[in-house]
Amino acid sequence: MTDDRTVVSEVEVAVDPGTAFRVFTDEVDLWWVRGPINFSGDGGRVFAVRIEPGVGGRLLQVYDAAEGEEYVQGRITAWEPGVRVAWSSAVDDVSTEVRFAATDVGTRVTIEARIPAGGVDRGGSSWTRVVPNWLPRWVARRDRLPHEQRDIARLALGVSYARPATAARWLADVFGFEPLGGLPTSDEPHTAGEYRDPWIEFHIGNSSLMVFRLAPGVAVGGGPAFVPWVYVDDVEAHLAHAEASGAKILAHHEWPWLATYVAKDLEGNRWTFAQARPTQR
Repeated sequence: MTDDRTVVSEVEVAVDPGTAFRVFTDEVDLWWVRGPINFSGDGGRVFAVRIEPGVGGRLLQVYDAAEGEEYVQGRITAWEPGVRVAWSSAVDDVSTEVRFAATDVGTRVTIEARIPAGGVDRGGSSWTRVVPNWLPRWVARRDRLPHEQRDIARLALGVSYARPATAARWLADVFGFEPLGGLPTSDEPHTAGEYRDPWIEFHIGNSSLMVFRLAPGVAVGGGPAFVPWVYVDDVEAHLAHAEASGAKILAHHEWPWLATYVAKDLEGNRWTFAQARPTQR
């Protein structure tokens, strides 16, 4: 039998513990970054993200507030404002606790995810990865920005490199692009057992720039290095129309978090079309 596994991360934010707790819970829909893969459930339908207060409250992705359609991610098991909040995942076996402790400059936020022996992690531990990157970014800006939900634009760009992790670090260092998460630090190619082609995404304003690996067998400079991403209201209807109109469909994915398809235009350029959320205007 394997032992319990624990994943821990922490970050410091320049507000007091009470404020940090309120930002984490009440403003989750403002600091949660809306990207192509940042939702579970039906990511193309997400209208809002919510954390209901108090023990027994739910972590929700709201699909239709009027009809009460939602996707439950977890249930609150501890609620101590300014001190800690904890929940058990509804999608896997992960239990998560977030603690808030005063420091000389603000609050240390510690995120601890526990996977029991024999348990399954289907993304419940992802809070340990996203909070240190996303929460402080919002805390630093919340006093000068409207407290309004902001989704990504409907036009995004995917760019492919033979060494995507190395290229992403170069883009960050040289052009100053701000990644949504920590960039891979190891040299390429990655060894077995390490991440393989981790998701790399930058936001420039509210536009998404995604970095991918060149397809196997494609020489540097010889492939579709730049692929536009376009978010549409009804991706299945869009696919049917494109196919009926003569576009060559290269791939069709119905991932739980996002439905997409890839097509070639009349001169062989590739386009990716994805399901838009209601908040993508």
